[in-house]
Amino acid sequence: MRYAPYELALKSRVSGARSIYRFHTADGVCSKRSFRNAELLLVESLWETDLGHFLSLEANYGVVGVVLADRADAVHMASSSARATRLCERNAIENDADATTTLVADITTLDWSFDTVAYAPKPYTPLSVGQQRIADALSVLRPGGSLYIAASKRTGLTRYEQCLRELAATVEQRSEYDGCVLLEATRPPSFEPPTYATPRELGVEINGVTLSLITVPGLFSPSQLDSGTRLLLETTTIEDGEKVLDICCGYGVVGTYAGRVADCDVWLSDDDRVATSCAECSLRASGVDGTVVTADCAEGVADQTFDRVFCNPPTHAGADVLSELFSGIHDVLAPDGELAVVHRRELDLRAHLSQFDTIERLRTANGYVVLRVFA
Repeated sequence: MRYAPYELALKSRVSGARSIYRFHTADGVCSKRSFRNAELLLVESLWETDLGHFLSLEANYGVVGVVLADRADAVHMASSSARATRLCERNAIENDADATTTLVADITTLDWSFDTVAYAPKPYTPLSVGQQRIADALSVLRPGGSLYIAASKRTGLTRYEQCLRELAATVEQRSEYDGCVLLEATRPPSFEPPTYATPRELGVEINGVTLSLITVPGLFSPSQLDSGTRLLLETTTIEDGEKVLDICCGYGVVGTYAGRVADCDVWLSDDDRVATSCAECSLRASGVDGTVVTADCAEGVADQTFDRVFCNPPTHAGADVLSELFSGIHDVLAPDGELAVVHRRELDLRAHLSQFDTIERLRTANGYVVLRVFA
């Protein structure tokens, strides 16, 4: 991550805390310009709580974990986003907070158990994903440990409270702040987490080639191949002997297809560890060898050079993310290499592609445009 242009300052309102905590934020994370009420509720309500070994789940840019590091015996911040993980690490250093940060798809794979877990679901989190995180959070607690959920009706409070009452030993409403409610649940003596976000295998045919793709709820277009990616692959070609990068790979459609149609060296990269976990499964299910990395933009492949790069970019992530993404692609594209990009027709990516010498429109169909770009 090259740019973290936003800085937020949180003034303490409790005794024993530092006077000000400072946080760097950027495009691509939730609530980059202001603190979330749910996280503020967690911080203030848990300040006087005996936290023990504490986990901040889906920690965003680290507000909850950084502040409560002054109160807990040990703090762990977990995130499925490489960009968010980097910000958590940076903000822990900025505030001299003793906290460990992990990029992880599934917290049940962590080697630790915790006395306390805190989770503030983000807006638009699919219900099944939020429920799975709650179940997994209960499973990594020590028996009798506490899970705190801070949510509003807009972020799924009613459904999450119902989920907790089905799974936890006890559930109580602890406090409220500006529409957000803090729920405290305790882990029962024995607990096996149910599965809410069930992996799904998609059988997809592209240009006569059948792929087996593994997806889960919460990823982009998890139930069917999106029209933009299909158009991208139907419009472009891949040759034997090329080194190919599928960047912003999601669950691995392009990289898996490339490995099926050509004898090429396939690399896949995405910011989301859940996505890259599925991409690894898609490669195996389709009998394709490839290298998968989890990293922000092109950071995970910065030491490589590619003949051909494919990208269906996350246009919702913000201008800085797109500029950094395409700048990184420019740096790893071979001098005679080619970038193929698909985007919705109403968008204009020319400003983000300004480093490239040549931009050609190959095809327009179904509301999408495919561009061929040369360094």
